[in-house]
Amino acid sequence: MSLALEIALSLFFLLALFLAWRYFVLRRRVDEQDNLVKSFNLQLSTLSSERDRLATVLDQLTDGVLIADAQGKIQFANPAAKRLFSSPNPIGRTVTEIVRSHQLVEAWRRSQQIGELQSESVEIPARRQFLQLVVMPDEHAGGSLLLVQDLTRVRRLETVRRDFVSNISHELRTPLASLKALTETLQNGALSDPEAGPRFLSRIVTEVDALNQMTQELLDLSRIESGQVELKFASVSPKELLASAADRMKMQTERAGLNLRVECADDLPSVRADDMRLEQVLVNLIHNAVKFTRPGGEVALLAEADGSGVRFGVRDTGIGIPADDLPRIFERFYRVDKSRSGSGTGLGLSIARHIVEAHHGKIWADSIEGQGSTFFFTIPQS
Repeated sequence: MSLALEIALSLFFLLALFLAWRYFVLRRRVDEQDNLVKSFNLQLSTLSSERDRLATVLDQLTDGVLIADAQGKIQFANPAAKRLFSSPNPIGRTVTEIVRSHQLVEAWRRSQQIGELQSESVEIPARRQFLQLVVMPDEHAGGSLLLVQDLTRVRRLETVRRDFVSNISHELRTPLASLKALTETLQNGALSDPEAGPRFLSRIVTEVDALNQMTQELLDLSRIESGQVELKFASVSPKELLASAADRMKMQTERAGLNLRVECADDLPSVRADDMRLEQVLVNLIHNAVKFTRPGGEVALLAEADGSGVRFGVRDTGIGIPADDLPRIFERFYRVDKSRSGSGTGLGLSIARHIVEAHHGKIWADSIEGQGSTFFFTIPQS
């Protein structure tokens, strides 16, 4: 073999080795790029999934979330924030335009200026809302995250709790003070008085009965609220139910000088109810109407078809209920000021509400002060 041929073969062999090496190098780079692409796609998919999950959480939050840039323009708002601020499209608008509360806007500005978390609470009388704003600044981008919480219900519950403590203290103080005074009078010699002794003892029995009634009604209310009262459902005729309640309260309305009548069609469908408990609701409502209706007035018991159920009503021509008090009359012990001197425990309407709700119904009242009131409740058909 000639020298030239050997050199050519050697060069060819070297070229083949070089090309093979380049192929494997390129192939390795392609594999690495494929791995990088797969890793990138996996990370992108993970981020997209996390973003969708976060978006779902933000959409379901009952607290409002706003994200604003350094200039204060809204970049994101979840549905709760749009609802709380009554702004269907806040994107691109400023925090001042959306929030529309001087105190909340000042909290946001303080957070922007000092770069620290700020919190502010404010009551908005026009919307009867109580809002709390928490502003968290973004130190890197210069924007901020605003978390808005609607504490209206919490504030209302605090008011109810405070009023409940105040009212029950008032209700207990009166009979206890009477019992103490009567007992001291008896101890000071009235017990041996043949006329005063029995009279004071009779008043003590009356006050003890009032305390027993209050205790029993509180116990009933607690049991109803906790679901411990078992209702005995059956098919009940609305007209028979109204007639039975009217018969029970006939003597009381006559003593009060009131006219009691029943308005109910004979062909009304039956309702599925515990007749004794519903009669208790009607009796409580009639008793309430009698207490606040002057002699010569009227109390009417009503029943009429209402969609898939029957709507019952107790209408009176009494003194009526102020508009501000209407939303709270079904709370335990809640009373309007003018009824403070009246008898009763202040639990009847609350018990009525819980009984109606246990029947999957609804109870409410319509009233114009000085023109009487009508209490309605609905019960599903059998």
